[in-house]
Amino acid sequence: MKLIDLHCDTAMKLLRDPEVSLARNDFSIDLEKLDKVHSLAQVFALYVDKEKYSSCLQTGRDMLARLKGELEKNADQIAWAGNGAAIRANEKSGKKTALIAIEEGGVLEGTMESLHEFFEGGVRFITLTWNYPNEIGFPHGEEHGHKGLTPFGIELLGEMDRLGVIADVSHLSEGGFWDVVKHCKGAFMATHSNCRALKGHSRNLHDEQIKALADKGGVMGISVVKNFLMEGDDDGRLDAMVAHIKHAHKIGGLDVLAMGTDFDGTATNHELQYIDDLNKLEPKLREAGYTEDQLEKIYWRNALRVIDEVLR
Repeated sequence: MKLIDLHCDTAMKLLRDPEVSLARNDFSIDLEKLDKVHSLAQVFALYVDKEKYSSCLQTGRDMLARLKGELEKNADQIAWAGNGAAIRANEKSGKKTALIAIEEGGVLEGTMESLHEFFEGGVRFITLTWNYPNEIGFPHGEEHGHKGLTPFGIELLGEMDRLGVIADVSHLSEGGFWDVVKHCKGAFMATHSNCRALKGHSRNLHDEQIKALADKGGVMGISVVKNFLMEGDDDGRLDAMVAHIKHAHKIGGLDVLAMGTDFDGTATNHELQYIDDLNKLEPKLREAGYTEDQLEKIYWRNALRVIDEVLR
């Protein structure tokens, strides 16, 4: 089964350790592990904690340069893509695909010029907020939940639509989510969010949000993060992922489902420690009654459909 994973934080870890190679490392994701999971495309997020850096913009630039350097070193195995046609071309040539996202719209520091700079640099997804307010909007949680996008955030959505950049509402406030529903012309994503009905975390989506996301033709990437999956002991994440997939399927239909692990940005356990551990999920989904065609939609076809629709 091929895989498109809509979110990982491996680029952050590469920036922190300039001696580590993307080809092989001790992280949850490297090229060897992506081979084992039959990766079609991996979205690498430029995750910047805006409270830890004097310049989000420069840190984003540095992380992008580090990631692209690793892609160049391993050009025989993986190549960047900016749309679905390029993903298919990479696959035909025997290469995996790297897609690039920004996780924390504060990296743009409130200017369209920064959006254009990162677009030219290869960014095709933007997680509008992380866990702090920024120039675009407000994060999830009780304190900011009702607050929507800023005027700049609404303007930014329009320019992202024009360029062909996917808006990601994971981490966004509920008010911001509904503003994206209203103002985004096409499909958008929640690249790494699960179901609030099963785990009451503010990072997860209410049923009404799942329905609205589905109605816009978007997808939600089911995450491996324990805090978004389950209570109790650390074991059982695979079963919890099956439960979240079944619930999102029931509420939003099969086409709303995708995979968005958040590997290298979360604590792991023996069930789900590396990206190729997702191979353990497939038989559990088959036991739950999912067919080959349905599994292909969850693992890669639904995500590729949105990529084809939005990216130029």
